[in-house]
Amino acid sequence: METKRQQKFARVIQKELSEILQKEGWSFHGSSIVTITMVRMSPDLSIAKVYLSIFNAENNELLLNELRAKSREIRYKLGEKIRNQVRVIPSIDFFIDDSMEYVSKMEKLFDAINKPKEGETPAESSSGSPEKGN
Repeated sequence: METKRQQKFARVIQKELSEILQKEGWSFHGSSIVTITMVRMSPDLSIAKVYLSIFNAENNELLLNELRAKSREIRYKLGEKIRNQVRVIPSIDFFIDDSMEYVSKMEKLFDAINKPKEGETPAESSSGSPEKGN
């Protein structure tokens, strides 16, 4: 469970990193769209785990590796923006947020479970039949 301090600091990092990637991101990721979905801070606020959603990229892993290679430059730009708000500029580690892929996979599994087999008629739901009153 994150503390309020970690959550507040994570929001600041997310906002400022989003602006950096939006304004100067073309040098990092070209025409791909990179969105910061979540930032998790370590308890001592020295490490920021940044989760990204990447759209319109030919190779997500290649883009992620490029961002990781330029993390020092990104951290420097972040430091210029927040140096008066924090004591320590956190080191940044990038991860791909695969939660949307997970949701899509789970929806397909549920659809497969709920789909009637060939030759069977779908069972009527119990909510459609009238209930007996007391």
